[in-house]
Parts: sequence; structure tokens; C-alpha cells
Amino acid sequence: MLTMQKNLSKPFYMLLSLPATAMGFALSVQISALSWILTTKYGLDIHEVGLVWAAGPIAGILGQVIVGIISDNVWFWNGRRKPFILIGGVLASMMLLALPNIDIVSASMGIDGLLGVAIAIALTLDLSINVSFNPTRAIIADVTPQGDKRTQGYTWMQTISGSFGVLAYAIGAQFGNMTLIYFSVGLVLLMSIIPPFFIKEPKSLVNEDVAVQAPQEKFGFGKIMMIIQPLWGFIIYDIYAMGLQLSGVKTDHYWAEIIATIITLALLIKTLGASEQGLPKQQAGMVGFKKILAAHSFSWIGIQTMFVFIFAYLQDKMPGLEDDELGKIISISFLVLSAVSAVLPALVLEPLSAKIGRVKTHAICISTMALGYVAVIWLGDNKYMLYGLMAFLGIGWAAVISLPFAIMSEKIEQSRMGLFMGLFNLSVVLPQLLVSLGIGLFISKAADKGLVFQVSAVALAVSAVAWFMVREHDASTEVTT
Repeated sequence: MLTMQKNLSKPFYMLLSLPATAMGFALSVQISALSWILTTKYGLDIHEVGLVWAAGPIAGILGQVIVGIISDNVWFWNGRRKPFILIGGVLASMMLLALPNIDIVSASMGIDGLLGVAIAIALTLDLSINVSFNPTRAIIADVTPQGDKRTQGYTWMQTISGSFGVLAYAIGAQFGNMTLIYFSVGLVLLMSIIPPFFIKEPKSLVNEDVAVQAPQEKFGFGKIMMIIQPLWGFIIYDIYAMGLQLSGVKTDHYWAEIIATIITLALLIKTLGASEQGLPKQQAGMVGFKKILAAHSFSWIGIQTMFVFIFAYLQDKMPGLEDDELGKIISISFLVLSAVSAVLPALVLEPLSAKIGRVKTHAICISTMALGYVAVIWLGDNKYMLYGLMAFLGIGWAAVISLPFAIMSEKIEQSRMGLFMGLFNLSVVLPQLLVSLGIGLFISKAADKGLVFQVSAVALAVSAVAWFMVREHDASTEVTT
């Protein structure tokens, strides 16, 4: 073990952050360039772009949960998380290389349609990112103790990752998305395959704050479904919408959307109304984990809607933009967003969390993001005003990609970190799939693409309310068994 790991020094936190940074950089490239390249180079329409983006959440549903469960219970290549980080990093680099060459891949395989190949490449890219993202986050919890040290781990993760995200969008804005894509291939490969060899993983994972370790409870399919109960509405609608897409059936009603919305809101109210007070540690943790799933899922409805369909909003509000100019505005917008999210976690959010608590800090940041979306609706038709508002939105984005991991990791069993990281990821990918299959359809039909930020504002407002109802972790008041 390196001395810096023993001391949990800042250089170690930086090193520990690099694998997650590699996957974050790949994701930044995907966010910045995927919609742009599909519409401008390959001529796909809004609805088809939504279908390609749907491939990623499907990969996440399978990838993160399965990899999380496996990585909790295996040990090879002298690590638990290391093998999956290495495999995912190599795959992600290969798919990034394939992204601007979809037409060449399609021709070499003798396939006429680009859509199917685009979906296959996007699916493999996102699957590879998900294969690595779970272990890159779980390893931080594996090698840091609960409390401020773990919060430092995740806030430094976002600071380093966010800084490279700024670099990604800067390259895209200055040199174009094609240069960004090719640059990312080498960077993602290096940062995912080198750092894991300098991090020593613990061979056994134990639950903290528990003197005697009880036999582990079995987690079958039924148990897992009960844990993710707040997400049932998303699951029901995603299955329905995917069935329509695969079958080619067209509908002229919105009964399924209404029913799924009612179910989701009912489960949200039920989840947030449950009390953790006085429960045994494991039961209280499950109640808290469900609340986090509910709150985080609405954050991602609003965030993913912006990521996927900001190009449609800009085409509507800034008519006459050339393709390259559109791509540059999107890159600069996300550059500003990432710059703020890179600076805030370690320098602002961590010390603020120490004073008022992680949950309250996060809820406040989410509230600012909801207000920022409202401002974009009214003022976002000017690119310079948009850049300023993206900086304001960066407050919420900084919190979303740093604090929930620390909050969630203290609600669950240390020895099942991979499993719960995978389940936690469902609160990201299921809403992402909803955006691609449902919200994308509404936006494609709407005359006013301001709907993009209207949906985002409402979703973030609901999320903020939900986060204010999550209980702060307090080990001193827990009842253990």
C-alpha cells in the first residue's frame, strides 16, 4: 500500500478519482457530441436520436447492477473493482473511436441502415461506461472510512472529473467535436488502465459501526424489487414504451403516461412519508435508501431532458444557426456547466456539508437548479445569457454528481456497496429511459421547444422537495441489532 493511501492524502484522492474521471470524460463526450453527430452527420431526426439515447439506460439497468453484485463477491487480478475498471475502460475507448465512424462500421458489416448500427455502438459505449462507473465509485467507499473522509473522496472525485469535463467541452468548443472524440480515446484508455494498479483494495468488506457481523441476508429478485419500489412507475412505463417501439404500434392517447405518473407520484408520497426514526440500523437504512432513490430519480428527469434535447431548444430559439455553430454553443454551454461543477464540490460543497449537513446542502443546490431552469425558459434565447445561466445550473450539477454517493453510501451495508451502487444507478437510468422514450416524443411534437426546460424545471422542483425530506445520517442516534 502506498504511503499516500495510508494517510488518505490529497494526492491519493486525486489518484483515486482518475478511473471515475475517465468514465466521466467519456460521458462528457457522449453528452456533447452524440446528439450533434447523429443529427448533423447522419441525418437522424429528434425521435431517432431519442431511441439511440435509450440504448444507454438499457445498458445501465443491466450493467451496473450485475457488475455491482459480481464485484462484491469476486477477487481476481489482485482486486475486486480493478478488473471491471480495466475491461470497461478498454471497451469505452474502442466505442469512442467507432462513434464518428458509424457509416464506415455500417458499410464494412454490409448493413444499409445507420440507426441500428448507431444504437449498437451507443449501447456498447454506455455499457462499457456502466461496467466501469459502478466499480470506480464503489472503490472510493471501499478504501475510505464513513464520514468526512468519504465525503472528501467523492467531492475530490467530482473536482478532478469536473476539471477534465471542462477540458472536454473546451476542446469541443475550440477545435470541434471530432477532435474531442479522437482525443478522448487515448485519455480514457490511459486514465482507466494505469491508476488501478496503484490503489490497494481491501480483500474483505465489513460493515462499519457493527461489532458483530451477522450472516448476510439473501438478496433475491423479489427483495431487490421491494427495495426499488419508488421506481416502479418508471419501470412500468419504460417497459410499455419500449414494447411500443419494438412492435411499431402507434397510439393516439396518453392513458399509459397518466397511469404511470399517478403510480410514480403515489409511490413518491408513500416513500417520503415513511419514518426512519427509532428503526434498527438496517431497516432505517433501507427506508433512507428508498427516499434517496425517489429524490434522485426526479433530478435525472430534468437533467437528462436538458442533456439530450438542448439542441432542439437551441434550433427553435436561435433559428439560422449553422451545424458547426450549434455544436460550438452546446460545447461552450456544457463547458461552463462543468467548470462550475469542477470548482464547487471540494472547495464549497464539502465545507458547507460539514456545517449544515450533506442532505441539506444537496437539497439547496437542487433548488437553485430548478430556479435556473425557469430562468432559461424566459432568457435562454440569447447565447451569452444561456452561458451565464448554465453557470448557475452548475451549482446543482456539482451536487448531483458528488454528494448523493456519499449520502447513499452511509445508508447501506459496506459489504454490499457494489450491489447498492448498481441499484442506486437505477434512479439514473430508468428516468433517462423515460426521457428518451416518453418525454422525447412529447418534445418532438411540441411547437415550442421551450418544453425542454419546462419539464426540467418541474422535475427538479419535485426533486428538491423530496431531498429536503431525506434524513441526515447520524450514527450516534441509530439503533443497531
